[in-house]
Amino acid sequence: MPHIVVEYSDTLTDAFDRPGFGAALHPVIAKTVDTAVAGCKTRFRRVEDAFLADGAPGLAMIHVEVSILSGRDAETKRELSAAVLEVVRAHVSPVPGLTVQTTVDVRDLDRDCYQKHEVAHPA
Repeated sequence: MPHIVVEYSDTLTDAFDRPGFGAALHPVIAKTVDTAVAGCKTRFRRVEDAFLADGAPGLAMIHVEVSILSGRDAETKRELSAAVLEVVRAHVSPVPGLTVQTTVDVRDLDRDCYQKHEVAHPA
């Protein structure tokens, strides 16, 4: 925990610095919600088939869903959402002729039901 899922238009594949985004994002999340960077997990999903707005060409999207353990107040979640949006913006290069819609959603994981298991295997 936290779990981050990023969906992005395939037209942004070369413009979206995903490793840089993950490296910058995890410390921001850890600081904002008081957790460890080691627990952050980000998955990227390239979207090849999406219909945006009125279907006009030249539109792309990035949607970031951040799932954190329940118990944080609304202000912390708003702060996290704004911080994530800034990190995204810093890691996407402009693509001529493309308008990028970026959204962030912060969700709660039920603290009473969430489970984690970790096994370290010796090298």
